[in-house]
Amino acid sequence: MNPPAVTAEQLVAGAHVVAIPMRVPFRGVRVREAVLIQGPRGWGEFAPFPEYDDAEAARWLAAAVEAAWRGWPAPVRDVVAVNATVPAVEASQVPAILARYDGCPAVKVKVAERGQRLRDDIDRVAAVRDVVGPGVAIRVDANGGWDVPQALDALAALTPYALEYAEQPCAAVEELAELRVALARAGLDVPIAADESIRRAQDPLRVRELAAADLIVVKVAPLGGVRAALAIVEEVGLPAVVSSALDTSVGIAAGVALAAALPELRHACGLGTLTLMERDVSDRPWTPQAGRLRPGTVSVDPAALATLAAAAPRRDWWLERLRRCAELLL
Repeated sequence: MNPPAVTAEQLVAGAHVVAIPMRVPFRGVRVREAVLIQGPRGWGEFAPFPEYDDAEAARWLAAAVEAAWRGWPAPVRDVVAVNATVPAVEASQVPAILARYDGCPAVKVKVAERGQRLRDDIDRVAAVRDVVGPGVAIRVDANGGWDVPQALDALAALTPYALEYAEQPCAAVEELAELRVALARAGLDVPIAADESIRRAQDPLRVRELAAADLIVVKVAPLGGVRAALAIVEEVGLPAVVSSALDTSVGIAAGVALAAALPELRHACGLGTLTLMERDVSDRPWTPQAGRLRPGTVSVDPAALATLAAAAPRRDWWLERLRRCAELLL
């Protein structure tokens, strides 16, 4: 990962641990915790989910160090289109959630939520289509929640709503490859996007080798930074969509930096998730305007850091995790 020269104590000294309530649960998260680290180039965000081991979490720290100590590559575009995001809520809640977004050219809808039925997914997607009309793209994200037969049945049922693509419908790369063949045999034109198979797999190139996806979803933090993500996109050789990892404005800014630096960007990016949070750490939150975000520098509000500061036990837990990951990284 080749991080700039920095010590663990420098990281801890510039760290602020925050806990931000969610408007609605998202992937089971009700309070998003993150460590914000200030360095000579600005702010970085370290927020691997608690269940991730230290080896995986160290990549998130590499991304934070890149942002705070090295900065990002120069952009090749000055605007990034952003999709709206609808969690796995009841269909009746969809209009209120979409009302928080303005002019997004696409909507990502969470599906295959544990404890829900396919009927819930269909109703949710139908509600989105009713709100946005025919001119806005709809993509679904299953987070690997289906096996191949379930995915085939679900995508067949959702085809009438004109899906732009299905993100990580199955967990394994081999299953994605099998599903693509099954969809083609069934005459269903639903492109497949690989997400977890890229950001959590030991070898993301298997997606290319097995012809398991039509496009890939890349996230700055899990891949170790903007430069690391750019290298993976180049190696895989498929169109890329940039998405957030339930980030504060600090992490969103890194995602926009990646999207702005990609040589090609065909799809709206999943960088509008800040609207899912009750608060933010910036006095100028990075929420899309007219469905767009622009690359730049994020400002962090000291008052917000104080208001959102995590309780002492959680702060200590995160700082100890930061030290352990720094030992692996630096």
